[in-house]
Amino acid sequence: MADIKDPENTIILTLKDGEVVIELLTDIAPKHAERMKQLARDKAYDNVAFHRVIEGFMAQTGDVENGNMENNFNLRRAGTGGSQYPDLPAEFSRIPHDRGTLGAARSMNPNSANSQFFINFTDNHFLNGQYTVYGRVIAGMAHVDKITRGEPPANPDRMITVRVAADVL
Repeated sequence: MADIKDPENTIILTLKDGEVVIELLTDIAPKHAERMKQLARDKAYDNVAFHRVIEGFMAQTGDVENGNMENNFNLRRAGTGGSQYPDLPAEFSRIPHDRGTLGAARSMNPNSANSQFFINFTDNHFLNGQYTVYGRVIAGMAHVDKITRGEPPANPDRMITVRVAADVL
């Protein structure tokens, strides 16, 4: 397990191959970090599919409206939904989209991020200043690397559980 410095601002994401520990960047993107914690505590991310996974780029998930089995996961609609909460304003920063960083997925509107996010498989600096970075993987990136590829994958991997570390440690 990673050295967790701030359990209240650390996410433990359980995948089929193991746990991924994510440090939230509350000083850089406080609204996005707070939303992830809120959805984790609501258990809204549990069983949500990785609906867009591109080799050499990123793995996208977090469509709590269309992406879980309880909501009859629909491959055609995956990636179009959000959560019950309002969209978030962009919190762009100088933090680069490096391997292992979390970015807020959004539509063409920079202020449309809601619940979806992506984890960068590689340095994707062409995204810098265009998508909010609000976390980074501090342990378990090897598990992220094993997520099934596809747009959408035929048999998508899922986030089994997503928890705030302070709630489980």
